[in-house]
Amino acid sequence: MSMHAQGVHDPRLGFMEGYLESLSLIERLHRLLLDVIKDEFERLGLLEINAVQALLLFNIGDNEVTAGELKSRGYYQGSNVSYNLKKLVELGYMHHQRSEVDRRSVRVRLTAQGQEIRRVVTDLFQRQATGLDARGVMGLDGIDRFNSALKLMERYWADQIRYIY
Repeated sequence: MSMHAQGVHDPRLGFMEGYLESLSLIERLHRLLLDVIKDEFERLGLLEINAVQALLLFNIGDNEVTAGELKSRGYYQGSNVSYNLKKLVELGYMHHQRSEVDRRSVRVRLTAQGQEIRRVVTDLFQRQATGLDARGVMGLDGIDRFNSALKLMERYWADQIRYIY
């Protein structure tokens, strides 16, 4: 019989259960975010790009970046970002240009078509933010606390990667 079943409560087990639930929620929320974007694009008849690519366009915004910069910022995995950037260039959503200094490096920025996709995602996120607040799901104070907790976890994980080995 476990200690928990015997009525002895180990707070570390409770924290571990909460931590595992948090990890599961983070993973599910990311997948749901991609599903929400996919549904919006299907509703609008924008079937040429997928949700990951749309989010990539949103995150690049008005910047001119390299694949390496996107990876180093922690947004995307290596092969994933390279494949998606290549696809977005082929489809006309991004411009690309070889760096004059390092010919291996390619800088990308959104085309007018890419900016339109970014606007669609921005509008979607604006409607969601308004809905969360209007329905009382989460107001400004709640979103601030939520973001603070996520930033602390991000910092902890980043420190684990940098300093544990």
